[in-house]
Amino acid sequence: MKDNAEFEAILKTIDINGPATENEPWRQYYFIKKARQYVKAKSEELGRPLFACARTFGCQMNARDSEKLRGILEKIGYEEAPEDVADFVIYNTCTVRENANTRVYGRLGQLKPLKKKNPHMMIGLCGCMMQEPEVVEKLRKSYRFVDIIFGTHNIFKFAELIVQRLESQEMVIDIWKDTDKIVEDLPNERKYFFKSGVNIMFGCNNFCSYCIVPYVRGRERSRDPKAIIREIERLVADGVVEVMLLGQNVNSYGKNLEEPMSFARLLTEIEKIEGLERIRFMTSHPKDLSDELIEVMGNSKKICKHLHLPIQSGSSRILEKMNRRYTKEQYLTLVDKIRKAVPDISLTTDIIVGFPGETEEDFQETLDVVRKVRYDSAFTFIYSKRTGTPAAAMEDQIPEDVVKDRFDRLLREVQAIAAQVCSVHEGCVQTALVEAKSEHDDSMVTGRLSNNLLVHFKGSSELIGQLVDVRLSECKGFYYLGEQV
Repeated sequence: MKDNAEFEAILKTIDINGPATENEPWRQYYFIKKARQYVKAKSEELGRPLFACARTFGCQMNARDSEKLRGILEKIGYEEAPEDVADFVIYNTCTVRENANTRVYGRLGQLKPLKKKNPHMMIGLCGCMMQEPEVVEKLRKSYRFVDIIFGTHNIFKFAELIVQRLESQEMVIDIWKDTDKIVEDLPNERKYFFKSGVNIMFGCNNFCSYCIVPYVRGRERSRDPKAIIREIERLVADGVVEVMLLGQNVNSYGKNLEEPMSFARLLTEIEKIEGLERIRFMTSHPKDLSDELIEVMGNSKKICKHLHLPIQSGSSRILEKMNRRYTKEQYLTLVDKIRKAVPDISLTTDIIVGFPGETEEDFQETLDVVRKVRYDSAFTFIYSKRTGTPAAAMEDQIPEDVVKDRFDRLLREVQAIAAQVCSVHEGCVQTALVEAKSEHDDSMVTGRLSNNLLVHFKGSSELIGQLVDVRLSECKGFYYLGEQV
């Protein structure tokens, strides 16, 4: 995003009494300026600022999208506040698991009485959950107090939809089935001044049989590498020292560009940016993790020593049913290659328990992978049936008590191994990026190591955003206590 002075200069050139151009992002600048007038008028009428709250459910992709929502709200004239006092509340929703939808409906129920007390309050819903037609129909019929509903493909239209709602005084629903459009240079309001997520691609082509994401995020489309480099250069100029490159499957980046470019080559170009200290990325699909990428990771001075590599199941039979397109043996061979190239790498993963048809033998294969790879941590999930996915229609859905027993056994195994793996760094000196004051001790700060582990040590808030050498004095299982060197 352009800096504030440059953005304000652009807005001065826009005539909101004329028609909006069709060219993005200029069209959205037009509506930002128009919405700003409405917000200013309402603020003057009430004799106070208007407040807004953007709440995120789900993954890092959603978190990055919410930064764009907050950026647009800030440019329109809203000030950030908790949702119980906000004049505008927007939920950026997730639909990976059924309980994510339930949480949103529950939160909407809490907002309804607030809106009765505050008639000019607006409520918006966007994100993955809104791409499900049955959800939108339910909202249309039973949640008429919601003002704006849009999906994952047209978040860039946020300002335009706000103006449409203010001028029509009716519920606005704008859902796109898919898109090939990528709109650059929109406002965003970062959560951290020293690190930032950066979308390098959108959508997914993998169609894992349990996953709703390709249906709600659309097909893969990669951003122009020049636009990515330009965004990171601007972030670094604004104080960012660490970026997280985001995509549903970053390893397949660049395949649909007019001039194809591998993810490994993109990383090599990003590494050249002066002032950028750390590069992270997620998520990596094992089937697309190339030897070229492993080599780049091994030679890099900036790529963090952490790789999130979802296995999902250790059974080749279940992996085939999941449409993951690799076997247990191929995954373990890949892990060996990575560890040879980057010996001190931290490996984390995702594992699903109770996929349809999973036997005890299949589950033991998963435990075998966990014992052989020895993950630093693992996100473990009980299979959640998502209507519209092939897995939802599969026979042999696993009984709840069996799934719960397997989940508990897996969790014990993962935690025991992770505690051992993490403790090997005890006594070492490593560099931590200080992220915040400690939540439990005001005299301490919390830093993140290259391998993604946290360390707590004595320090003041002046250290936040700095890279600090820390001796890792004592391992506490999944984090360290340390002291600044």
